[in-house]
Amino acid sequence: MSVYHLENDRCRVAVNAHGAELSSFVRTDFDGLEYIWPADPAVWARHAPVLFPIVGRLSDDTYQHQGQHYRLPQHGFARDQAFELVEQAPGRVQLRLRDDAQTREQYPFAFELIIGYRLQETTLHVSWQVRNPSAEQELLFSIGAHPAFRCPLLPDETFEDYAFRFEHPVTLERHLLSGGLLNGETETILADASELPLTYELFSQDALVLKHYDFTQLTLASRRSARHVQIQFNGFPYLGLWTKGPGAPFVCIEPWHGIASSVGDSGELRDKEGIMTLAPGRTFAASYSISVG
Repeated sequence: MSVYHLENDRCRVAVNAHGAELSSFVRTDFDGLEYIWPADPAVWARHAPVLFPIVGRLSDDTYQHQGQHYRLPQHGFARDQAFELVEQAPGRVQLRLRDDAQTREQYPFAFELIIGYRLQETTLHVSWQVRNPSAEQELLFSIGAHPAFRCPLLPDETFEDYAFRFEHPVTLERHLLSGGLLNGETETILADASELPLTYELFSQDALVLKHYDFTQLTLASRRSARHVQIQFNGFPYLGLWTKGPGAPFVCIEPWHGIASSVGDSGELRDKEGIMTLAPGRTFAASYSISVG
């Protein structure tokens, strides 16, 4: 499978055509530090999957649409598909996935998904376009990011040396999961503070799922060095924060336009929280950025 490289005098990025997945982000101007988790299959075999056409898990991995039942795995199928090249130029690349007979067995919609990457100085801009090419059928979908960052970044640091830093003091209420589904319960994990220290215990009940938050920037920062990763995401209604479990040396920062199903919901795709409806011929666009230091 093809790998596309973006490079400037400060950074080098690799994007895999398989899943249009960001697989490397290196500071070449300093010490060659790699920021993206290397997808060690013994821990978690992904780097930064694109979540489409759903985000999170469905109850029993099934849904209904127009009287028919379909199966979709957690986070959908785009992350395991071969994307085709649309455009490649210095510092940028665009990749595309279209529906076919195989996707329609799981997801009976026409779609075109274009993922773009553009490297500028030490910032990678990631763009999504979801187009509905149908002349008459609405497109129901969700889409999300799932980039995993090495944590710790340096060999003499630990996971607990890191924290999430916010642009202003925040109160965070997580929405709890049971078996990957929202169970209706919440828990306050931060009250009017601008830093959330990382511990593995924080993730012992699965991902931190946030709604209705009031920040558009989040920094993964070390308390022992100046190394950090900063994510900017405007207009995303949901955010996930996750690591695999005790000892996993990475953490994910996941802006989402979509969310897992709830325990006991109807299973009807149109009624699922976070599902967006795109009219025939229309395009949905969203973007976020990753800066490394």
